[in-house]
Amino acid sequence: MNPISEVHVSEPGLVVVDVAAADDATALAFQQLLADGWPTATAEHTTRDAGEPGVRLRCYLDLRQPVGSDASAHVPPQVFTEVQR
Repeated sequence: MNPISEVHVSEPGLVVVDVAAADDATALAFQQLLADGWPTATAEHTTRDAGEPGVRLRCYLDLRQPVGSDASAHVPPQVFTEVQR
């Protein structure tokens, strides 16, 4: 995966989550659980790294928003600028 961009952790409450899972369905289901609770920039697919088991994905969360809120319109745009592929 690419290095984490400074903008994604520029303020308290901004979180980068790297997920490793056995399969696509598990990684994407976990990402959806996060997205159900917080404004989240989600990955559309997982990646596989040669020589490493399982799949990976990266998503970005804004914990400054209340759990379960639909406040994604209030999240600074830079939180959603990069999705790891």
